[in-house]
Amino acid sequence: MLVQTSIVLPPPPEPAAPSPPVEPLSIGAAAVDTTGGWLPDGTTLSPFDVTNPILSQMNPALLQAVQNATRAAQPAGVDIRITSGWRSPGFQQRLFDDAVRSYGSVAAAAQFVATPEVSQHVRGQAVDIGPPAADEWLIANGRQFGLCQIYANEIWHFELAVDAQGNCPPLRPNAAG
Repeated sequence: MLVQTSIVLPPPPEPAAPSPPVEPLSIGAAAVDTTGGWLPDGTTLSPFDVTNPILSQMNPALLQAVQNATRAAQPAGVDIRITSGWRSPGFQQRLFDDAVRSYGSVAAAAQFVATPEVSQHVRGQAVDIGPPAADEWLIANGRQFGLCQIYANEIWHFELAVDAQGNCPPLRPNAAG
């Protein structure tokens, strides 16, 4: 089902002079895409909706782990949904720029949003999960599937991060460190 929502974004800056379009040679159009990986507010994806780039561009091992966890959570009545997965570098930059405006500084924004250069979402190595019951289930059970909560201030953010003994690393306080 397609859900139509509207989002109010600031108008793009006026270009100084027209310039010919330039296609990035080594990393493709997604590098400049400011919407790649965007989901409208309130929209989630089934972990099995692999036609969506948010999932199809994720690391296959991460996607498989989320799918396996989803199957395991179902008997407990927990519905795991994807709220974010892969993001283009341009979209991640837009998120970071929005956070700088919202929080007032680069340092404050970095606690909540990573730059494209360090974002695991851009690499396809991170997934955000919802609703909160699914987050709680994955925090308690995710390591069985290799999935770990990474940041103390983001209960929804998971990465494949278990060590050889199947343990998750200590939580980082936030995305800045």
